[in-house]
Amino acid sequence: MQAITVENLSKTFRVKRKEKGMRGSIKAIVHPQTEEIQAVKGVTFNVQEGEMLAFIGPNGAGKSTTIKMLTGILYPDGGRVEVLGLDPTKKRRQLAYRIGTVFGQKEQLWTHLTPYDNFRFFGAIYDLSERETEERIVELAERFELEDFIDTPVRNLSLGQRIRCEIAASLIHKPKVLFLDEPTIGLDPVVKENVRELIRQMNREENTTIFLTSHDVGDIEKLCRRIIIVNDGQIVLDDSVERLKHHYQDKRAADIQARDQERDGAAECVESPGISLEEIIVDIYRSKEGG
Repeated sequence: MQAITVENLSKTFRVKRKEKGMRGSIKAIVHPQTEEIQAVKGVTFNVQEGEMLAFIGPNGAGKSTTIKMLTGILYPDGGRVEVLGLDPTKKRRQLAYRIGTVFGQKEQLWTHLTPYDNFRFFGAIYDLSERETEERIVELAERFELEDFIDTPVRNLSLGQRIRCEIAASLIHKPKVLFLDEPTIGLDPVVKENVRELIRQMNREENTTIFLTSHDVGDIEKLCRRIIIVNDGQIVLDDSVERLKHHYQDKRAADIQARDQERDGAAECVESPGISLEEIIVDIYRSKEGG
């Protein structure tokens, strides 16, 4: 079953255009010049239920715009979107009860409240009974190891503790799809690995579909089997992480190097060292920018 279906999705914004010598002039204020910027250009992809997908690209590639259309925040100009069988533009309220979001750079928790009080608040938002909310809090507190600070105000928590609480809060209503935007940003390596393990566990035990955006290659390589790379509003690659690494490893596996003393009049073929996923992604970004 498909959790997310996107067909020929597009979105264009009209923005003010700055012209030399026009800043602050009456003409620029009364009759501002505008131009259209197509942020998303005919994007098509599917995400299967329970899949963990990395949706990545350079800044300005159209990632955030796509996610906002998937969650119903923005309306597309063209194309079709379905998330869990619902059209986000028409069924945004119903969809909100079935998805969760975590933004590493934006807080959704009330910082003056404790995690426990926040969880109760979110339980009420999602129309859970008090019994359901309490049972879910106990379950999440145990899974995410929150017992030691669940009654401490969020403002007094470390970044790693807060991120764990942010993820737990997004799961209070048992969403079927979780959108994660830079969930490990700013965390130290140990805490990053702990958060990744929690995400893997959640996917494994509850079959939650994970839609991940991240600039951290460790998140991509350790969490996701499939990767979609977007650039300039278009998909430039959609493949499994393993095939991506294998393809580029083959492409750069051999490096012909001329030797000072060639053997038998021929150049020697020397196998190059393995390349990292980060190098592969940078290569793809650069090649598409140049093309």
